[in-house]
Amino acid sequence: MPVRHDTDDYRTLFLTGAPMMDMRAPLEFARGAFPSATSLPLMSDEERAQVGTCYKQRGQQAAIDLGHRLVSGATRERRLAAWREFARQHPDGYLYCFRGGLRSQTVQQWLRDEGCDYPLVRGGYKAMRRFLIDELANSVDAAQFILVSGKTGTGKTRVIQGLARCVDLEGLARHRGSSFGQLPDPQPSQIDFENSLSIALLKLRTEAAGPVFLEDEGRLIGRLSLPDVLRAKMAVAPMVVVEQSLEERVDVVIEDYIIDLGRRYQALHGDAGHKQHAQKMQADLGRIRKRLGGDRYQQVSRLMAEAFALQQRSGDVGGHRAWIAFLLGEYYDPMYEYQLEQRKGTVLFSGDRSSVLAWATAG
Repeated sequence: MPVRHDTDDYRTLFLTGAPMMDMRAPLEFARGAFPSATSLPLMSDEERAQVGTCYKQRGQQAAIDLGHRLVSGATRERRLAAWREFARQHPDGYLYCFRGGLRSQTVQQWLRDEGCDYPLVRGGYKAMRRFLIDELANSVDAAQFILVSGKTGTGKTRVIQGLARCVDLEGLARHRGSSFGQLPDPQPSQIDFENSLSIALLKLRTEAAGPVFLEDEGRLIGRLSLPDVLRAKMAVAPMVVVEQSLEERVDVVIEDYIIDLGRRYQALHGDAGHKQHAQKMQADLGRIRKRLGGDRYQQVSRLMAEAFALQQRSGDVGGHRAWIAFLLGEYYDPMYEYQLEQRKGTVLFSGDRSSVLAWATAG
């Protein structure tokens, strides 16, 4: 392996997607990490807690000594083998801990003793996180955003995914944005979402100039918040509006929330997937019960239950058209029209998905 030097060139790390192994404890990693990072901790959560308590009670050297006792023998060998394997598979990678201090330096030295000279990131996670926070603000300030807006079911995400200079906010959030948008896989942490967003915008800044397209979103995508600096810029950004007929919008909702989501549940739960999917959709409907009103909620709930029962018996998804059309017309459309009135941005173009794509790519 060629010898490389430690680095504080965070921009290059993120632009190249350099592989990184994270020495922090699992709980630290779960709170926030980077897309190209792999959790390979020096200490477990319990071990780290013991060392932290020792540090407070007896000082740094006692804590260091305890750490070496906890990570010794077979435990040390197992972890060292995992670090060596990561280094073998990723000769262009780096390691880091929280501040680029004892944990990463210890692992670096242990690897060096094994003949593996593997570089670390100076400043560690804390410095890289600070860099991404600052760069997110810089990227938002520099960017010319155009929002892709439109009523629920117009296929705004399909437009976004057809554009080169875009950031798929719902893709980064692993959520489809609506009350029914939760996917079977969990959403990332807030910090992970912000880190991925900052990196995506940073990469676009290094490419040719031009507008960046974002889907028109509210404050939240599932449980994740859009950063305030981005929300402020989006509130006044110009927009293109996707327009599709109600029938076409129902088709999109069936494709996304019935067919695709159903396949995801079946892949995870097998024969029980259909029931899990149906229960999830009813639970989502329950969350907007107050805003729907009791009578409308009962009507939609009954239509949804009948549609899932028909689908289970025959595979026919057509029964879903009734409740979806009702929700679009009676609930989502009035809400969209109100939200559109609050936007300060200029409408640059309106049309169906193919027309919007053509307009967006022409310039």
